[in-house]
Amino acid sequence: MLNSKILIVEDEIIVAKDLKQLLENLSYNIVGITANGRDALKITGETNPDLILMDIMLKGELDGIETAQTIRNLYNIPFIYLTGSHDNTIMERAEKTKPVGYITKPFDDISIQNSIKMAFTNEKTSEE
Repeated sequence: MLNSKILIVEDEIIVAKDLKQLLENLSYNIVGITANGRDALKITGETNPDLILMDIMLKGELDGIETAQTIRNLYNIPFIYLTGSHDNTIMERAEKTKPVGYITKPFDDISIQNSIKMAFTNEKTSEE
């Protein structure tokens, strides 16, 4: 869905800026970039994004999984996890939060583009 609002929650600023540029080039509206869970919750409440790209390993009190679960409970906004981890325990925790996607780093533009497209397609189908 072009012009959809996306929030980027990523603590590696270079990765976040690259994602922002890529998504804007694809006609998505980036409502914010943040590196921690607390700010992600605040921005989500203020901007009501259509999708969130959520890094699992965030700095601060809340990791990405805790943040995503809280967002799911409060706002029911879909999210795609971004991670450099291949740890099974983390994957099992992440699965329980029902993400619409899971992308491992390093990722390429096509994998991001396709994952977002699939997320919007799956969410639209589930609403019908």
